[in-house]
Amino acid sequence: MHTREVFSFNAMAKKKYTKPPLSFQDQITQLQGRNLTIANPAKATAYLQSISYYRLSAYFLPYQQVKDTFNAGTTFTQIVQTYMFDKELRLLVFDCIERLEIAIRTQFIYCMALHYNDAHWQDNQALFINPFYNRVGALVDPYNDLQGIISRAKTNRKPEVFIKHYIDNYNSPANPPSWMCLELLTMGELSHIYRGLRNNSDKKRIASFFDVHHTVFKSWMHTLTYVRNLCAHHSRLWNRDLAIEPDRLLKPVGNWVGSRYQNNKRMFYFLCVIKYMLNRANPTNTLTQKIDDLFKKYPTVPVQYLGIPSDGNGNLLNWKNEPLWQ
Repeated sequence: MHTREVFSFNAMAKKKYTKPPLSFQDQITQLQGRNLTIANPAKATAYLQSISYYRLSAYFLPYQQVKDTFNAGTTFTQIVQTYMFDKELRLLVFDCIERLEIAIRTQFIYCMALHYNDAHWQDNQALFINPFYNRVGALVDPYNDLQGIISRAKTNRKPEVFIKHYIDNYNSPANPPSWMCLELLTMGELSHIYRGLRNNSDKKRIASFFDVHHTVFKSWMHTLTYVRNLCAHHSRLWNRDLAIEPDRLLKPVGNWVGSRYQNNKRMFYFLCVIKYMLNRANPTNTLTQKIDDLFKKYPTVPVQYLGIPSDGNGNLLNWKNEPLWQ
């Protein structure tokens, strides 16, 4: 098929968007017309005014066996409960990622500083990969990216207190020590700098604290960044396929989950990743109890859409029986 023919076919396959904006009352009428039970239209309108129809519609699909028709008995309250469940899950996950980000940063700083006996190891270009252009033509240059972050922090009109203290009191080395500089990094920047280390031995030292292979750890950091950004932008976690999947843990050290829990495209596998890492960073964590409490708080929410497997007869497996979660 010639290029012109492909363009013509694609143009024909698409259509003009003609859906009009609807008033809140019309949105209620449309939902009722699609078989959604709304016991209190005034209260439902208040939710639509504060959440928006479009945002809430992301939670409709599992309640519709037929497109645009809600399953018999589905209520607006149940949709809102699913939305609230997802919100609380997001807050819980965000808190866990914060704890892990701090632990990763700590291991990163001290594994490098102590191994090289150098408080300013981040200024040693030899420890980083050479710059290169990736598949989309973007320059990948971790060392200079890190130096740029540090430079901007030093010249900021209102620098961080610890940065100001250093530049006010020291003239050499030019940059603050690594334990100050890496505090400037976001989770995504930490992940980028980790990938940019030249020596696998350095990556292994950092990853060993979490009992994972360094390539798996690199993948997990990437997914942690992705999910952290989903949480920060209030995006849905429930019933989502992860765009950046965490590598499967094939050789766990200690407790893990069984073969039926290996769907790494869904959130429950990511929750397992968080639990595994927290068990190293915070052995007394109560994540199992927190997730169990959340599930019990919202008993009508179909949690199988997180990726919790069933026994083949429609019964969810008891995830709490897995060694990781005990």
